[in-house]
Amino acid sequence: MTEPHPLRENQRRLPRVERIAKWVTAAPPYAFLIVFLVLPSIIMVVASFRFPGEFGGLAPLRKVAGVAGDAGLTLESYRFFFSDVIFAEILVKSLLVSLATTLICLALAYPLALWIARRPLRQRDVMVILVILPFSSNFLIRIYAWIIILGPFDLLYTPFAVIAGMVYVHLPFMILPLYTNLEKHDPLLLDAARDLGAHPWQRFWKVTFPMSLPGIFSGSALVFIPVLGIFAIPELLGGTGDILIGNLIKEQFLESRDWPFGAALSLILTLVFLAVATLSARFVRRGGER
Repeated sequence: MTEPHPLRENQRRLPRVERIAKWVTAAPPYAFLIVFLVLPSIIMVVASFRFPGEFGGLAPLRKVAGVAGDAGLTLESYRFFFSDVIFAEILVKSLLVSLATTLICLALAYPLALWIARRPLRQRDVMVILVILPFSSNFLIRIYAWIIILGPFDLLYTPFAVIAGMVYVHLPFMILPLYTNLEKHDPLLLDAARDLGAHPWQRFWKVTFPMSLPGIFSGSALVFIPVLGIFAIPELLGGTGDILIGNLIKEQFLESRDWPFGAALSLILTLVFLAVATLSARFVRRGGER
């Protein structure tokens, strides 16, 4: 006969009032997730299997039930996505832009975050405020500023302009997780490595970099995932010829009014998000265990 698990035994011994208090405390987060995550996701999934309406939106189920079967659902949106290679090319292009933006942000943010983390405490606070200061101004105003900057150099409406705008907007999301990680490093570890004869590059590569991996993976996820779905920057800085998956989804909902296809694209993008988030969480866990 197996013995009861100690944790379950402790939970059984909790007074009823404490168990009710735990449920009351957990209820708001669960309600938030259900209202703002679960329900919209269910609506999006169902909409992706519906027919487009005659004048846009979603067709009423009762009008297509006799044509498409009792449920009035269809796989047409997904068949359309996989039937034309251009949609796969747009998705791959979006992934490459997100990857390039993430790598450039990492290359720029790491030395800056390391430098800030090694400043005196009072200077760090000022520098962190400077990093987040651009958030105090409107997003569109900052993008229009890039239009003014790049226009005279004939760089507007080019891939360079899109990447530059993406890096500018998302750089703080890479700096802050890296800084939070780097400032927690124990300087005695570097002193020990120096006493053992390690030169500066070896101290960085063998001590600092491995311990900063959780910050790298967290910052990469915070940059990669939003860039994959953004549509304002490619539209303003890349022009009509530089369409990404975010622009395609926006067009389906606001211009073509093909909501089922837009929902199918959103669902495919969500699956890509989940794959990236899962990989990132796995890398973070491995980095934390080192």
